[in-house]
Amino acid sequence: MSLLAKDEAAKPAAPVAGKSQIDPGMAERHPLRILLAEDNVVNQKLALRLLQRIGYRADVASNGLEAVESVQRQVYDVVLMDVQMPELDGLDATRRICALQGPGARPHIIAMTANAMQGDREMCLAAGMDDYVTKPIRVDQFVKALNNAVTRKD
Repeated sequence: MSLLAKDEAAKPAAPVAGKSQIDPGMAERHPLRILLAEDNVVNQKLALRLLQRIGYRADVASNGLEAVESVQRQVYDVVLMDVQMPELDGLDATRRICALQGPGARPHIIAMTANAMQGDREMCLAAGMDDYVTKPIRVDQFVKALNNAVTRKD
């Protein structure tokens, strides 16, 4: 038993989730026009800071109505959509974007939510969202979701 304990102790510590995923050159290799739809100012700052660390910048919409209006005014490759927002929640905003812009014409919509209960992911996908990341944001999940988005041609 003590041999096993020594072997376990000799193993190097596993890297902290997400720490090794920060790649400041990601935006150069995978350019994306991003809209962040988030009503909470602290969450806005955190998401914008994470995006900046991997080389992106983003426009910000403070609620679902602003997100729908922004997508109508400008072409985005990705919308990072908070699910719970005032005025119009992320699910209804996504439904409106999908109704206004057909497949291939609309941005890749990534749900960002603290809701991590069973069925929440399916509810987001059923509303038309393409991906789902939980808050607090795990860098590896976030990077994977951005990598799944395709740069749209204007």
